[in-house]
Amino acid sequence: MKIIIHGGFFSESSTNSETKIAKQQALSRIAKQAYDFLETHTAVEAVVYAVSLLEDDALFNAGIGSQIQSDGQIRMSAALIDGSTQKMSGVINIQDVKNPIQVAAVLQSYDDKVLGGEGATAFARSHGFDYFSTEIPQRRQEYEAKLKATGTGTVGCVALDKEGKIAAATSTGGKGFEIVGRISDSATVAGNYANSHCGVSLTGVGEDIVGNATAAKIVTRVTDGFSLKDAFDKTFAELALHDGFAGAIAIDHNGNMYHQDSHPSMVFASFDGEHVQVFN
Repeated sequence: MKIIIHGGFFSESSTNSETKIAKQQALSRIAKQAYDFLETHTAVEAVVYAVSLLEDDALFNAGIGSQIQSDGQIRMSAALIDGSTQKMSGVINIQDVKNPIQVAAVLQSYDDKVLGGEGATAFARSHGFDYFSTEIPQRRQEYEAKLKATGTGTVGCVALDKEGKIAAATSTGGKGFEIVGRISDSATVAGNYANSHCGVSLTGVGEDIVGNATAAKIVTRVTDGFSLKDAFDKTFAELALHDGFAGAIAIDHNGNMYHQDSHPSMVFASFDGEHVQVFN
């Protein structure tokens, strides 16, 4: 069993050392909690659980603490993919829901698996997800002061369970100040993808990630026989041709975990039952 999570990017120029330590501690804690959960649950259940914990932590740009768009509203996106069934479900630009990833999980059992905008929000309400404002004062202050975000905030998780099954989940609060209707990479196979060979979750600039088909490329290359490292190296080399901004986490079916970013530094943590690795 293995688990790896990410919480977007850390910028030394805009984040102080106190926040850095807080993120390290939070990611370490969540990775361990998710691993404990994984011991008695499937990979699919574990990634939803882990991403829910990340959505509930205002340190990260997903769920609580999501960025505010150009019209003053918060819209979030999230997706889940079961590597063993290849079923991907997600919500795009959903509003006023505490845990978008949990709505994505409910959609796994529906024929229409990816919903957007008002339809996604209405579906959530009809399935017992109550109104919940994910706005925090810090985001409102940033919005009112027109302090543009860097656009690199997303959370995600990849898990390998005791049966060897892989799942990935990703959630984002957007890049901040985007045009209303903008779609991120998080609920696409570019930002969140898995099969029986590998699972990948991305963070970074959604347009760069989609243009490079990043997650799908990595998973496909591992499926075709690349090592996880080689799949990352080739895919990130292609991303670099256009100065793409992204970070990725992954686990393959052999239990190998890997992470890489194009620009310093993606915040992440992993746990294998014995050793915690966390960004520094």
